[in-house]
Amino acid sequence: MRTGKPNCPGEETDTFQDGITNGAQWYDVEGGMQDYNYVWANCFEITLELSCCKYPPTSELQQEWENNRDSLLAFIEQVHIGVKGFVRDAVTGAGLENATIVVAGIAHNITAGRFGDYHRLLVPGTYNVTAVVMGYTPVTRESIEVKEGAATEVDFSLQPTVIPPSLNVTQLTATSAPASTITPTPVQAEAPSPTSLHQPIQPMDFRHHHFSDMEIFLRRYANEYPKITHLYSVGKSVELRELYVMEISDNPGVHEAGEPEFKYIGNMHGNEVVGRELLLNLIEYLCKNFGTDPEVTDLVQNTRIHIMPSMNPDGYEKSQEGIAAYRGGTVGRNNSNNYDLNRNFPDQFVHVTDPPQPETLAVMTWLKTYPFVLSANLHGGSLVVNYPFDDDEQGIAIYSKSPDDAVFQQLALSYSKENAKMYQGSPCKDMYPTEYFPHGITNGAQWYNVPGGMQDWNYLHTNCFEVTIELGCMKYPKAEELPKYWEQNRRSLLQFMKQVHRGVRGFVLDAVDGRGILNATISVADINHPVTTYKDGDYWRLLVQGTYKITASARGYDPVTKTVEVGSRGGVQVNFTLSRTDIKVEEGKVPVLNTPDTSDPNEKEFETLIKDLSAENGLERLLLTSSGNVAPYRYRTYKDLSEFLRGLYLNYPHITNLTSLGQSIEFRQIWSLEISNKPNQSEPEEPKIRFVAGIHGNAPVGTELLLSLAEFLCMNYKKNTAVTKLIDRTRIVIVPSLNPDGREIAQERGCTSKTGHANARGRDLDTDFTSNYSQNLDTREPETKAIVENLILKQDFSLSVALDGGSLLVTYPYDNPSQTVKNKETLKHLASVYASNHPLMHLGQPGCPNKSDENIPGGVIRGSEWHSHLGSMKDFSVTFGHCPEITVYTSCCYFPSAGQLPSLWAEHRKSLLSMLVEVHKGVHGFVQDKSGKAISKAVIVLNEGLRVFTKEGGYFHVLLAPGLHSISAVAEGYQQKHVKVFVRHDAPSSVLIVFDTENRIFGLPRELVVTVAGASMSALVLTACIIWCVCSIKSNRHKDGFHRLRQHHDDYEDEIRMMSTGSKKSLLSHEFQDETDTEEETLYSSKH
Repeated sequence: MRTGKPNCPGEETDTFQDGITNGAQWYDVEGGMQDYNYVWANCFEITLELSCCKYPPTSELQQEWENNRDSLLAFIEQVHIGVKGFVRDAVTGAGLENATIVVAGIAHNITAGRFGDYHRLLVPGTYNVTAVVMGYTPVTRESIEVKEGAATEVDFSLQPTVIPPSLNVTQLTATSAPASTITPTPVQAEAPSPTSLHQPIQPMDFRHHHFSDMEIFLRRYANEYPKITHLYSVGKSVELRELYVMEISDNPGVHEAGEPEFKYIGNMHGNEVVGRELLLNLIEYLCKNFGTDPEVTDLVQNTRIHIMPSMNPDGYEKSQEGIAAYRGGTVGRNNSNNYDLNRNFPDQFVHVTDPPQPETLAVMTWLKTYPFVLSANLHGGSLVVNYPFDDDEQGIAIYSKSPDDAVFQQLALSYSKENAKMYQGSPCKDMYPTEYFPHGITNGAQWYNVPGGMQDWNYLHTNCFEVTIELGCMKYPKAEELPKYWEQNRRSLLQFMKQVHRGVRGFVLDAVDGRGILNATISVADINHPVTTYKDGDYWRLLVQGTYKITASARGYDPVTKTVEVGSRGGVQVNFTLSRTDIKVEEGKVPVLNTPDTSDPNEKEFETLIKDLSAENGLERLLLTSSGNVAPYRYRTYKDLSEFLRGLYLNYPHITNLTSLGQSIEFRQIWSLEISNKPNQSEPEEPKIRFVAGIHGNAPVGTELLLSLAEFLCMNYKKNTAVTKLIDRTRIVIVPSLNPDGREIAQERGCTSKTGHANARGRDLDTDFTSNYSQNLDTREPETKAIVENLILKQDFSLSVALDGGSLLVTYPYDNPSQTVKNKETLKHLASVYASNHPLMHLGQPGCPNKSDENIPGGVIRGSEWHSHLGSMKDFSVTFGHCPEITVYTSCCYFPSAGQLPSLWAEHRKSLLSMLVEVHKGVHGFVQDKSGKAISKAVIVLNEGLRVFTKEGGYFHVLLAPGLHSISAVAEGYQQKHVKVFVRHDAPSSVLIVFDTENRIFGLPRELVVTVAGASMSALVLTACIIWCVCSIKSNRHKDGFHRLRQHHDDYEDEIRMMSTGSKKSLLSHEFQDETDTEEETLYSSKH
């Protein structure tokens, strides 16, 4: 390039001095991007022509990189030349955004950034630079010398032309300066110095904050108080605004064992804005008073506080100050899809038909992520605290009592008592003169019926108690009234937070290792509302004053009950230590085995990971700590899909392997992507899981979900610890499109269309996996042959998940109605794991327009009970592949619009990841003799039906539902071994089976020796009897005795024949004969 003579074919005469040129001098380009950058932005841009050939062959790319590498780096370094600095207010020190930077003699100005920062590119020389801002006196710095290399730093301090007389300079310095990483100001949160004479600092920021303003406010406080704050988002609104949450704690970002978690949510209805502003005031109050005010300091040190100022930021932007005044105001109330978010949660009495909204789904996931104990939802339109239940079976205004009605009344009163006007009970006399709430509280349903409300969902589906607080009759008051609202509610907000420490708290621990027990149940006698423990075994149970019998129980443990006295103030700590049921074995009974202790720290660490991910919020935490947004936003054609898979393979070659299983009828590849730390290498000790989508081309949602899953895993490998360990310990195979021909003709938004359902020959592939498969290879569809021969019949998968469309549920084998399901509990359990991790599927009400009355308990059903048919892939997988398979129906619509893909990914990603966790559970075992020799090809019979075989090394693995299971181990030449194993729901269970004695005598099988010996003894006895009979005949005694003897002789011959037949059958061939080649085989084995 620098020679100036590119010698491009056809343009050999072109020359450019030093390899550069003015664009217009070369040729005129109207509407070019580089000119737009320079004229309309602060950015200097050039255009680089890198080679004569626009699309060179791949073989030349390495040389192109060598040619341009140093130039690219050198060009990046030029961003640091010229002058740079800050333009600030001389009084407050605040940065002045959009200040104009003028260089004398150069007719091109730039502007300062958000914090007053600027950077002006200049070549070496001497310049006069001026900073200009409206309302300030301009300042010029003369004779500024710019040298080669780093930019010269020049700061400007501008005097305002007018200072408002009422402005307090100290307050401006303390509260108005934006966050700056250059000159941070120390704050009290960083170096607290408590004093009893200190008066709490009250908020100064009373105004209505639109989204951008609120966003800056939150970022500012997160930046100024990093030791006690953590700003995060739980998702996005319909219009893609972040749903921000500010966490305030002395250890932000971390759950401290035993510390309760509290939340406030505001602005659920966009036009009810007082709660939004109060929560911003509360954030300011807590941050500024931590370390100096004892009350605030104690709250922050002993409570993890989460504050969501706006759950409906889209609605807020549509509402207007002073317009939506009273309860009837509706502008901005709903979200951008025009749905009321407080009627959008699953309800216990009514089937909510409105589609779940992004804001609702995000909040539901958030509530499942953290162990919230207490919450309040801030509304407007009245002045009262409303507590559950919000509706009833009859759908009328009637008192709907929850099991914890007394607790909710106490919680509601704790707020209303601190708000004098609310406590009076007659809030909106002008609008509702007859409305009266005793002591300012009411049962929700008694006031009016609200199906689909958030507070009831909190109580019924999490451990969290939530109330709804109406803050005033005006929904959107004038800004000048906001200080009054803060003063009325300040004490109430603080007092309500303190209630999180009432009742009973403590830990549930394992008696053996002292570790906390996840998801143990805490139940209170006569109150039908249990709560569960968090990952450290910690729990919190809100209760009013009284005496209670409290029971702690957990799967596999003996329950423990204690009598507890709860006082009127504070909380009581009560710990429970539970003993495992499975370690108590009576003498003479079959031994019960559980996970043996291992000295391998890596195994222990991985077991802990599986346990943590199996916790109620484990997968949500993984998702929150993961990086990258991989949500699909469009459907990929076959060409796009192929390029995407190749891209993953080329960008992540160390953990992926891309292969073709075969071709479709129209010669499209059936791609298979393996993700593993050692792709394409045999690791039989690792479980192997298969994800398959697109068996029906008109249902491509599964395809897009699997592509997003693949990118998510690859992107987070070596970035996210949990994802990295899962990939290191699992072999993951993804087949995103089994029917690419059908997919190419299917049409978007075809919710019920069958176009593309079958392959190019019109065959439904999910009817092509017939039992006589091996006898009709020539008539099978090529797509079916590809996956059967290259995946299913390899018999090395532990679990398979197929994704389809047309409803919202999971089916388990068999689709054939005549097939007996012997391992039903396990198959149903696997399906339930997927459904329970989906925010809606587990509710069992898909709500599909064409089947609106469909009810599927738990979202799980046997395939034949839903749509029975023969030749399905999952039936074939179980019968011939010895691998359990479930089918997931991802959405009611076969081919929904692309705009729904992000929400569908958000709904299914946790469920998909749960399968990667579940495949590591069940029973992992080893079989060996007393000398330690591994026994391969041993038969492992579980629960007298399910059969697997040990592999080389004596290893076996099988997925089983949680609970106690019987194991019989049989190997040729050895006696049977019977044990029992307890399978946990949150961790793998291991068993070591040792054959006590070798089943051989003189080197021969024990059965053979015993049979021969028995036959020999029988022959001796028979010979003696015959001799005696002969003697009797000769003596002519008792003539009829001969006939009796002959009768006995015939009986002996029958016995001899039976014993001879028996000697030809071993225990193995008789009791455990292999039936895997029959269609009726319902068992599967793990061959990984």
